[in-house]
Amino acid sequence: MKRFLFIAVLFFTGMAQEAIARDGYHIRLKITGIKDTMVYLAHYYGKPLPTIYKRDSARFDKNGVAEFNSADPTFVGGIYMMLLSDRKTYFEFLADNGDDMSITADVSKLPEGVKFKNSSENEHFQEYVDFLKGYSEHQQALKKEYSEAKSAADTATVRKKASASSKDLTNYRHEYAKNHPNTLLATIFNALDVPQVPEGEHLLPDGKTKDSSFAYNYYKEHFWDGFDFQDDRLIHAPIYDAKISEYMNKLVLPWPDSVEKESDMLLKKARGTKDMFKYTLWWLTRNVEDSKIMGMDEVFVYLVENYYMKGDAFWLSTDELNKYLDRAQKIAPNVIGNLSPEVKLPNILTKKDESLHDVKGDYTLLIFYSPTCGHCQKELPELDSLYKAVLKGKGLKVFTVATEGDEKSITDFVTKNKLEEWTNTWDHDHVGDWRGKYDVYSTPTIYLLDEKKIIRGKRLDHSNVAGLVDMLEKKAKKDKTIKTKS
Repeated sequence: MKRFLFIAVLFFTGMAQEAIARDGYHIRLKITGIKDTMVYLAHYYGKPLPTIYKRDSARFDKNGVAEFNSADPTFVGGIYMMLLSDRKTYFEFLADNGDDMSITADVSKLPEGVKFKNSSENEHFQEYVDFLKGYSEHQQALKKEYSEAKSAADTATVRKKASASSKDLTNYRHEYAKNHPNTLLATIFNALDVPQVPEGEHLLPDGKTKDSSFAYNYYKEHFWDGFDFQDDRLIHAPIYDAKISEYMNKLVLPWPDSVEKESDMLLKKARGTKDMFKYTLWWLTRNVEDSKIMGMDEVFVYLVENYYMKGDAFWLSTDELNKYLDRAQKIAPNVIGNLSPEVKLPNILTKKDESLHDVKGDYTLLIFYSPTCGHCQKELPELDSLYKAVLKGKGLKVFTVATEGDEKSITDFVTKNKLEEWTNTWDHDHVGDWRGKYDVYSTPTIYLLDEKKIIRGKRLDHSNVAGLVDMLEKKAKKDKTIKTKS
C-alpha cells in the first residue's frame, strides 16, 4: 500500500463543481482491494499536515463501496481527503457545497489512478498531478546536479535551470486560473501566487539614487493580491497559516504600532466571513501572545480591547472569553510606554520604606526575584557584573523586590551576592499589589524604566539590557538633534 509521496506539492490540487445541485455533498467511493473497513472524509483548517480534522466517516461494504451523504447547508468546500483506516493511506481532492460525484481507485496504486465521475475539475486535477510528478522528479535531478557542480559556472547553470523550472510551475497555475476562472482550483492557485518583483534598476523619486528597499516594498505591497479573504474555502486548505506567518513575522516590522495596523488590515479584509475571520483573529492573537519580541503584549491588549471585548470572538464560550479579558487586564498596566505602577515596600537591609518612583536615575532596572529560584541565583550576579561594568556609568539604578522568602534568606542572598548597592525590598506582610500590576507569574521578571519611570523594556535579562539602554540613548540623541534643527 503506497503512501502519498508528493504531499509537499500535491495538496494544492483538487476539484470544483460547476453547478450546485443541492446543499451538502454526496460522494460514492469505490476502492478495489479493500472491504469491511472504515474510511474517513477529512479536511484541513489553515495548517498543513499533520493537522487535519475529520468531517465524516463511512464503512466499505463487501464490494469496496462506501458512501458519504450530507444535506448540511453550511458545508464549506476546500481541500478534502479520503483517509483509509490505517491512517496512512489517503488521497486528496477538492470538494464544494452541492457536490455529487463518484470516485474509483485501486488501493494498491494509491495515490495514483484515482478516477472521478461527474467532476470535470478533477480531470484537470489529475492533469496537474501528472505535471507535479514530472516537476518533482526534475527538481530532484537539479538538486543532484547542484551537489555535483564543480565550478561557479556549473552552479550558475543549475540555478538558471531551477529558476526556469519554477517559472514553469507558476505559468501552469496562471494559465489554469486564466482559462478556468471562478473555479475552486483557480482560487487556490491565485492564493498561492507569489509577487514577482520587476527586474531592472529602480530609483528613488529624485531619479538618481537607487531604491534599495524597492524589492521589499513591492513584495509586501503585492503579497495578498491573489488571495480572496472573502472565500472561507481557503481556510479548508493548507495555505493560509504559512502565508500569514510569512507576512506578519517576516515582512511586517516588529513594532506594536506596525503589527496593530497590519492586524486591522487583515481583519478588515476578512470581515463578514466566518472561518477566515475566526482563523485570522485567532492566529494574530496567538502569534503576539507567544512572541518573544518585546512589546507584543501591547498588541495582545489591543486585539482584546478592539475585537474580543466587542463581540468578534463569536466562537468562544463566556468562560473562554473571560480568560482573554483577564489576561489583557493584567498586562494593560505594564505595557511598554506606560507609566510604571508605583511600588512601596520596606528595604530588607535598612527597614526604611522605599518608593520606586522616588529612585533618582536616568534609568531604573526593576527586578522581581526569589532567593531560592535557580535562574535568579544565576541571573542576578550576571546583572550585577553588568551594572558595575556598564550600567552604573549610564546613570542606571536598581530596585529589587523579593517575591518570596523570609527575612534571613533574602538578606543572606543580598549579602552573599554583594548587592547592597541596590535598593532591595521585600513584602514581609504580603500586602503589596505589585504581582498583579507587573504580571509577575515567574522569576526573575525584569523591567527597564526611564528617568520619568516610563516602562521602556520588560521580560529582560543580562544579555539585552545594555543593548536596550544604548538604543534608547541613541534615540534620545536623535530626537534632540531633530528638535534642535526644527
